[in-house]
Amino acid sequence: MYATPLDLPDFEEEVVTEAHVRYLEPRGLGGRAALITLDNGYDHTKPSSFGPGGLKNLWRALDEVEAAEDVKLVAVTGKPFIFLAGADIKLMPSLESREQGLMLAQAGHALYKRLKDSAVPTFAFINGVALGGGFELALHCHYRTVSTTANGLGLPEVSIGLIPGWGGSQILPNLIGIEKAAQVIVGNPLNQNKMLRGTDLVPLGIADVQFEGADFLEESLDWAVKVVSGETTVERPEVDQSVWPAVMAGARQLVDEKVHNASAAAVRALDLLELAQTATFEEGSLAEDEALADLEAAPQFQSSIYAFNLVRALGKRPEGAPSPGLAKDIGKVGVVGAGLMAGQIALMFARRLEVPVVMTDLDEERAQKGLAYVRAEIDKLESKGRTSRLKAAKLRSLVSASADKSVYADCDLVIEAVFEELGVKQAVFAEIEPIISDECLLVTNTSGLSVTAMGAKLARPERLVGMHFFNPVAVMPLVEVIATDKTDDETLATAYAVAKKLKKTAVGSADRPAFIVNRLLGRMLAEVTGAVDAGTPIEVADVALDELGLPMRPFALLELVGLRVAWHLCQHLNEDLGPRFPASQNLRRMAEAEFPVFDASAKGKGRLTSEAKGLIELGGEASTAEQVKERVLRGLAEEVRFMLDEGVVPSPKQVDLAMIMGAGFPFWLGGLTPYLDREGISTAVSGSPFAASA
Repeated sequence: MYATPLDLPDFEEEVVTEAHVRYLEPRGLGGRAALITLDNGYDHTKPSSFGPGGLKNLWRALDEVEAAEDVKLVAVTGKPFIFLAGADIKLMPSLESREQGLMLAQAGHALYKRLKDSAVPTFAFINGVALGGGFELALHCHYRTVSTTANGLGLPEVSIGLIPGWGGSQILPNLIGIEKAAQVIVGNPLNQNKMLRGTDLVPLGIADVQFEGADFLEESLDWAVKVVSGETTVERPEVDQSVWPAVMAGARQLVDEKVHNASAAAVRALDLLELAQTATFEEGSLAEDEALADLEAAPQFQSSIYAFNLVRALGKRPEGAPSPGLAKDIGKVGVVGAGLMAGQIALMFARRLEVPVVMTDLDEERAQKGLAYVRAEIDKLESKGRTSRLKAAKLRSLVSASADKSVYADCDLVIEAVFEELGVKQAVFAEIEPIISDECLLVTNTSGLSVTAMGAKLARPERLVGMHFFNPVAVMPLVEVIATDKTDDETLATAYAVAKKLKKTAVGSADRPAFIVNRLLGRMLAEVTGAVDAGTPIEVADVALDELGLPMRPFALLELVGLRVAWHLCQHLNEDLGPRFPASQNLRRMAEAEFPVFDASAKGKGRLTSEAKGLIELGGEASTAEQVKERVLRGLAEEVRFMLDEGVVPSPKQVDLAMIMGAGFPFWLGGLTPYLDREGISTAVSGSPFAASA
């Protein structure tokens, strides 16, 4: 028997989304329009979602509409700023069996099919956030409008170990073509879980028309009336079926390169997309049901729930942060340096804080070169429609550059982004402190140097704090906030408040070498290069961690970071933390090479040139890939334990959050410390699981 929403058990914990029906009589329709508004009774900070109760409410609303007389169109919309945020994944751990998961999948299909097969034209008025099952609800409607101000749109299921299981994998490729559908369903979730905006949907072919936010509902209804009356005709291009095999081959290659097929959800999603070319909608729906039920019961999704809840909870309320009420207002920002990193930071502050930002460098030429970079990036944002012409003009007016550091005199915050050398940074602060006001914060963007040492000669070291942004600044969501023993609560609170306004996830770290992410990545690379030094071929060591699905293999990470930077970090960690961070001489030789080390023509990254391979000196103890993986995991477990003992972070959760947001540790592994616990590594290394330390 195929389940409907009425067959589902109720969950006491569910915040039920109601389906409110209104009947309107718009001019020109010749009958009534049924407008169904999905609303869980809270404001936009608590998005509407569907559990069993919400599915039942929409089912009954459709019953009412079908029984009503003279209804010429049915439209579904949401409360202000929210269309529907999909299935309520908080309830999914309450599913007691695979059978219950299968029933939930079937119930969603049964409900949405009523919109797809309705004899009365159905419309989705996408007024705001539409994710997962909410996005799929819109896809089942015959027509779609979207607000230009809508954000948070897409099918993110693969990122949390699931697949779009309520029709998305079957409808979308046959609506917009397999190439664009594969990007939305698989590519975007594996790319920092990239979301779509309202202005993306019409060009993609997902929505039929877009309207401005202020009059969105009225404009959408007027347009729907014209469609039903025949005044407006909606034409959609035919999907090119011939490219399906080639696109699928490319998508499978992408998943192999991105996560080395470690994501069961990504592989299953590709299978469903392949099926969508030839299967009937009913056949595809049955396949989605089975896939969703399988994945909901699998460890990767269960692990994802931990990661999802962690990011949501600690991302909003950072552990160890002082009261937000202590934070100072920031009215002007100074950036010391005008290089690439400084330019990215300057643009970010201008975009998010919308306050004047001034950069300086050693001379006017360098300062103006940095300013030119920022303006070019603003031009790109405008040309791609990521910012309006008016906003772009405002951003250009906010950012300036000079060789005269007196421009910092009226700044509320000055952040340095100069060369990663302690003496250089100390000199910068020594020059800046006499210029700035007594109320101005000093911030370092160091990736691992001692913040305490930087402030040792400051007259007021209590106003110095570290804010380590990750590269590329606009993309990476993490900022590590580093307090010294002298950093006062007002400074620290301001750093966290600024991070929030910058739309970054802030994780606090004690002032210890390399902080959190770089220390752990440094340990990982130390173990991999150590295995190579001992005799393991690079080709074996480089793929040893593939089953974790990390975003980059070790030698690709070395290429991205830069060998000289990696060697510099290696030396510092060796000096500060001892022999467990050996100074690999193979890494030194590659860093000092006068010729290209990585083969740019080779497929993928992390491939060494034949000349570079000649630099590698191997010992006599080669390891297998499995042995290298165990060596790395044991090293990470040991390092996390040291970090907890040193007070670098107050709990294992902070490590997990930092690695997810700063190193791309996959959601489906559930965080580094739970993964080490499940694999038995943490107990083997230190005698107890990290969960016991939480």
